[in-house]
Amino acid sequence: MEWFKKCLLEKYADFSGRARRKEYWMFVLFSMIAMVVLMIVGGVLDAIFGSNGVVSMILLVVYALAIFMPSLAVAIRRLHDLDKSGWWYLIAFIPFGSIVLLVFFCLEGTPGANQFGPASK
Repeated sequence: MEWFKKCLLEKYADFSGRARRKEYWMFVLFSMIAMVVLMIVGGVLDAIFGSNGVVSMILLVVYALAIFMPSLAVAIRRLHDLDKSGWWYLIAFIPFGSIVLLVFFCLEGTPGANQFGPASK
């Protein structure tokens, strides 16, 4: 939970530096947990108000907008840990590019200092 808070509060739009695997994947985990909780709450509110999914969608869109910048920042810092430029994130827009990013995000970071800063461990 502290990794999630750190990304949201301390490094909201910090694209410099490095993020180790644990920081990235804990952020992703708690972001997914928050989305599931919001979907449940939205479903309950939709059932109460009979709004056919409108409340759920509003909650999820607001959350997605709030989490967009920190998720982009932590992904770019994760790429920096692999000694890759943040521009590599754009590979997600080509076919099968997301698979390449998934592999990158699972790899161990560069040991020692690299061009983006000292080791994050």
